[in-house]
Amino acid sequence: MIREDRRQLNERFIQAFQMLEERGVIVKNDRSGKGIGDFAKKVLGKRSYGHIIRAYLNPDDKRCIDYSQARIVCREYGINESWLIDGIGSPFGFDLPANHMEASDIAYRPNILFTTAEAFAGTSVDAGGFAPEDYEYYHIPGVSGNGLVSFAIKGNSMEPVISNGDIVICREISGLHEIKDNKIYAVKNNGQLWVKYVQRLTDSRGRVNRLKLISANHLEYEPFIEEVNEHTRLYQVIRRVSEV
Repeated sequence: MIREDRRQLNERFIQAFQMLEERGVIVKNDRSGKGIGDFAKKVLGKRSYGHIIRAYLNPDDKRCIDYSQARIVCREYGINESWLIDGIGSPFGFDLPANHMEASDIAYRPNILFTTAEAFAGTSVDAGGFAPEDYEYYHIPGVSGNGLVSFAIKGNSMEPVISNGDIVICREISGLHEIKDNKIYAVKNNGQLWVKYVQRLTDSRGRVNRLKLISANHLEYEPFIEEVNEHTRLYQVIRRVSEV
C-alpha cells in the first residue's frame, strides 16, 4: 500500500510537471529533447520509461514517484526541493510559504525525529505511532528534509565506525532497489532493528530477497543473512552524532 506522504509527493510532482509544460520546458510529444521520453531518461535512466512517467501523472494510477526520483527532478529542472519533498515554500523558490515564515525559521525547523531504538523497531516512523515520552523532534544545521529518524546505538558491533552511545540519523529509502552495497543502513524487519553494512542477495530471478548484514567489528560479530519482504523498512544512515 502506498503511504499518504508518497501520494502527496506525487500530487506535487504532477503540479510541477504541469508548470514545466506551461513554461515550455517539457513538450510531451517533442522529439528534439523536451519530450516525455527525454524526461524519463533524466529521471529514471531510460527513454523507454516514458510510460512510467505517464503513470505517475495519472491520478487514477496507483504508481507514485519515489523520493530519490523526485530529488533528481529537482536537480534537473530547477524545482525547489523543499517544496517538492516537504511541501514547504513554492515550486520554484521565489515566494515565501503561505504562512509567511521567515527563511531562517524554515531552515531551522525541527525535522529529525528522535526516539529509542526499541520504540523505532516496534512501530511506524510517525508521531502517531509513538507514545509521547518516546519521541521528540530536533534540528541539526545541514541536515534537511522530511522522513528523518534518529536513535542511540547500543553495543559495540559497529565499532570503530559507530560507537556505543552514538546517535545515528537515518533517511528512509523507498525499497530494496535503492540499496547500495556496503553502505550502512538501519534495517527494520519483523520487530527487529539492525544498523549494519548491507549487501544485497538475489534469488534465481535476480530479485533481492535477502540481505547480508555485516558488522564493522568483524572480530566479535559474524555476518548474518536476513530474509526480507515488502514489509521490510530500510533507512540509510546519513549522519553520526557523537558525544562532545
